Amino acid sequence: MAHVVAKSVKGPRGNAQGGSDKYDNLILLCPTCHRHIDKSPEGEFPVEMLFEWKTQHEELVSSRLGVEDCSSFNDLKTKVARLLVDNHEAWQSCGPESEIAMNDPGSNIHELWDFKKISLIIPNNKKIINLIESNQELLNSRQYQLFSAFKNHASSFEQNQYSRLDSYKRFPEEFSKEFTDV
Repeated sequence: MAHVVAKSVKGPRGNAQGGSDKYDNLILLCPTCHRHIDKSPEGEFPVEMLFEWKTQHEELVSSRLGVEDCSSFNDLKTKVARLLVDNHEAWQSCGPESEIAMNDPGSNIHELWDFKKISLIIPNNKKIINLIESNQELLNSRQYQLFSAFKNHASSFEQNQYSRLDSYKRFPEEFSKEFTDV
Protein backbone atom coordinates (compact mmCIF):
# COMPACT_ATOMS: atom_id res chain seq x y z
CA MET A 1 0.00 0.00 0.00
CA ALA A 2 1.39 3.39 -0.98
CA HIS A 3 0.40 6.97 -0.33
CA VAL A 4 -0.47 8.91 -3.47
CA VAL A 5 0.27 12.18 -1.66
CA ALA A 6 3.08 11.51 0.80
CA LYS A 7 2.24 11.70 4.47
CA SER A 8 5.38 13.78 4.98
CA VAL A 9 5.62 17.22 3.40
CA LYS A 10 9.07 16.26 2.09
CA GLY A 11 8.03 12.81 0.83
CA PRO A 12 7.27 11.80 -2.77
CA ARG A 13 4.42 13.92 -4.14
CA GLY A 14 4.21 15.67 -0.75
CA ASN A 15 2.39 18.93 -0.21
CA ALA A 16 2.02 21.46 2.59
CA GLN A 17 -0.85 19.56 4.26
CA GLY A 18 0.66 16.10 3.89
CA GLY A 19 -1.38 13.12 2.68
CA SER A 20 -3.76 11.15 4.83
CA ASP A 21 -3.79 7.44 5.65
CA LYS A 22 -7.37 7.18 4.39
CA TYR A 23 -8.50 5.02 1.49
CA ASP A 24 -8.87 7.98 -0.88
CA ASN A 25 -5.12 8.66 -0.68
CA LEU A 26 -3.88 5.06 -0.85
CA ILE A 27 -3.03 2.88 -3.85
CA LEU A 28 -1.93 -0.75 -4.05
CA LEU A 29 1.43 -1.26 -5.71
CA CYS A 30 3.87 -4.15 -5.75
CA PRO A 31 7.03 -3.44 -3.71
CA THR A 32 9.12 -2.95 -6.87
CA CYS A 33 6.74 -0.40 -8.41
CA HIS A 34 6.27 1.34 -5.06
CA ARG A 35 10.01 1.84 -4.73
CA HIS A 36 10.43 2.80 -8.42
CA ILE A 37 7.62 5.39 -8.32
CA ASP A 38 8.75 6.92 -5.03
CA LYS A 39 12.43 7.10 -6.11
CA SER A 40 11.73 8.54 -9.59
CA PRO A 41 12.42 12.20 -10.34
CA GLU A 42 9.70 14.59 -9.22
CA GLY A 43 6.93 14.89 -11.80
CA GLU A 44 7.53 11.55 -13.51
CA PHE A 45 4.58 9.99 -11.63
CA PRO A 46 2.29 12.89 -10.75
CA VAL A 47 -0.57 12.58 -8.26
CA GLU A 48 -3.14 12.78 -11.07
CA MET A 49 -1.56 9.80 -12.86
CA LEU A 50 -1.62 7.63 -9.73
CA PHE A 51 -5.25 8.54 -9.02
CA GLU A 52 -6.11 7.68 -12.62
CA TRP A 53 -4.37 4.29 -12.27
CA LYS A 54 -6.32 3.64 -9.09
CA THR A 55 -9.63 4.56 -10.75
CA GLN A 56 -8.91 2.36 -13.77
CA HIS A 57 -8.00 -0.59 -11.55
CA GLU A 58 -11.13 -0.17 -9.40
CA GLU A 59 -13.26 -0.09 -12.57
CA LEU A 60 -11.58 -3.27 -13.83
CA VAL A 61 -12.18 -5.03 -10.52
CA SER A 62 -15.81 -3.86 -10.47
CA SER A 63 -16.35 -5.19 -13.97
CA ARG A 64 -15.13 -8.58 -12.82
CA LEU A 65 -17.29 -8.56 -9.71
CA GLY A 66 -20.66 -8.68 -11.39
CA VAL A 67 -21.39 -5.12 -12.48
CA GLU A 68 -23.76 -5.43 -15.39
CA ASP A 69 -27.01 -3.91 -16.53
CA CYS A 70 -30.21 -5.86 -16.10
CA SER A 71 -33.29 -5.25 -18.22
CA SER A 72 -35.81 -5.92 -15.45
CA PHE A 73 -36.12 -6.72 -11.77
CA ASN A 74 -36.71 -10.38 -12.71
CA ASP A 75 -33.45 -10.43 -14.66
CA LEU A 76 -31.64 -8.94 -11.64
CA LYS A 77 -33.40 -11.33 -9.30
CA THR A 78 -32.30 -14.34 -11.36
CA LYS A 79 -28.64 -13.27 -11.25
CA VAL A 80 -28.73 -12.49 -7.52
CA ALA A 81 -30.61 -15.72 -6.76
CA ARG A 82 -27.89 -17.86 -8.35
CA LEU A 83 -25.23 -16.27 -6.14
CA LEU A 84 -27.42 -16.60 -3.04
CA VAL A 85 -28.06 -20.28 -3.83
CA ASP A 86 -24.30 -20.92 -4.05
CA ASN A 87 -23.76 -19.18 -0.72
CA HIS A 88 -26.63 -21.03 0.93
CA GLU A 89 -25.38 -24.38 -0.32
CA ALA A 90 -21.95 -23.71 1.19
CA TRP A 91 -23.50 -22.63 4.50
CA GLN A 92 -25.85 -25.62 4.54
CA SER A 93 -23.15 -28.18 3.69
CA CYS A 94 -20.29 -27.01 5.91
CA GLY A 95 -21.37 -23.97 7.94
CA PRO A 96 -21.62 -23.90 11.74
CA GLU A 97 -25.26 -25.03 11.61
CA SER A 98 -24.69 -27.71 8.95
CA GLU A 99 -25.67 -31.30 9.66
CA ILE A 100 -22.01 -32.35 9.92
CA ALA A 101 -21.12 -29.56 12.35
CA MET A 102 -24.20 -30.19 14.50
CA ASN A 103 -23.78 -33.98 14.63
CA ASP A 104 -20.01 -33.95 15.17
CA PRO A 105 -18.84 -30.73 16.87
CA GLY A 106 -15.29 -32.13 16.92
CA SER A 107 -15.09 -32.52 13.14
CA ASN A 108 -12.80 -30.37 11.04
CA ILE A 109 -15.64 -29.19 8.77
CA HIS A 110 -14.96 -25.70 10.10
CA GLU A 111 -11.77 -25.67 8.01
CA LEU A 112 -13.80 -26.12 4.82
CA TRP A 113 -16.24 -23.48 6.08
CA ASP A 114 -13.36 -21.04 6.69
CA PHE A 115 -12.20 -21.64 3.10
CA LYS A 116 -15.70 -21.25 1.62
CA LYS A 117 -16.27 -17.96 3.45
CA ILE A 118 -13.17 -16.41 1.87
CA SER A 119 -13.20 -18.09 -1.55
CA LEU A 120 -16.94 -18.14 -2.30
CA ILE A 121 -19.24 -16.24 0.04
CA ILE A 122 -17.39 -12.93 0.35
CA PRO A 123 -16.76 -12.67 -3.43
CA ASN A 124 -20.39 -13.62 -4.13
CA ASN A 125 -21.61 -11.01 -1.64
CA LYS A 126 -19.52 -8.38 -3.44
CA LYS A 127 -20.97 -9.50 -6.78
CA ILE A 128 -24.49 -9.21 -5.36
CA ILE A 129 -23.80 -5.72 -4.03
CA ASN A 130 -22.26 -4.60 -7.32
CA LEU A 131 -25.10 -6.10 -9.36
CA ILE A 132 -27.78 -4.43 -7.30
CA GLU A 133 -25.98 -1.10 -6.99
CA SER A 134 -25.56 -0.91 -10.75
CA ASN A 135 -29.27 -1.70 -11.20
CA GLN A 136 -30.79 -0.02 -8.15
CA GLU A 137 -33.30 1.88 -10.29
CA LEU A 138 -35.12 -1.47 -10.65
CA LEU A 139 -35.79 -1.66 -6.88
CA ASN A 140 -38.75 -0.27 -5.04
CA SER A 141 -38.19 1.31 -1.62
CA ARG A 142 -38.86 -1.93 0.32
CA GLN A 143 -36.45 -3.88 -1.86
CA TYR A 144 -33.84 -1.17 -1.38
CA GLN A 145 -34.28 -1.40 2.42
CA LEU A 146 -33.72 -5.16 2.23
CA PHE A 147 -30.67 -4.58 0.06
CA SER A 148 -29.32 -2.09 2.59
CA ALA A 149 -29.72 -4.72 5.34
CA PHE A 150 -27.85 -7.21 3.14
CA LYS A 151 -25.00 -4.73 2.58
CA ASN A 152 -24.71 -4.23 6.35
CA HIS A 153 -24.58 -8.00 6.82
CA ALA A 154 -22.03 -8.50 4.03
CA SER A 155 -19.63 -5.85 5.29
CA SER A 156 -19.76 -6.99 8.92
CA PHE A 157 -19.51 -10.66 7.86
CA GLU A 158 -16.38 -9.86 5.84
CA GLN A 159 -14.87 -7.77 8.63
CA ASN A 160 -15.46 -10.65 11.04
CA GLN A 161 -13.34 -12.94 8.85
CA TYR A 162 -10.30 -10.70 9.10
CA SER A 163 -10.59 -9.45 12.66
CA ARG A 164 -13.02 -11.25 14.94
CA LEU A 165 -16.01 -9.12 15.97
CA ASP A 166 -17.98 -9.71 19.14
CA SER A 167 -21.09 -9.85 16.96
CA TYR A 168 -22.11 -9.01 13.43
CA LYS A 169 -25.31 -8.55 11.45
CA ARG A 170 -26.85 -11.90 10.58
CA PHE A 171 -28.00 -12.66 7.05
CA PRO A 172 -31.38 -10.96 6.46
CA GLU A 173 -33.78 -13.77 5.54
CA GLU A 174 -36.25 -11.27 4.06
CA PHE A 175 -33.62 -10.32 1.48
CA SER A 176 -33.34 -13.94 0.41
CA LYS A 177 -37.12 -14.28 0.15
CA GLU A 178 -37.30 -11.18 -2.03
CA PHE A 179 -34.43 -12.11 -4.33
CA THR A 180 -35.01 -15.85 -4.75
CA ASP A 181 -38.02 -17.97 -5.50
CA VAL A 182 -37.53 -19.96 -2.30
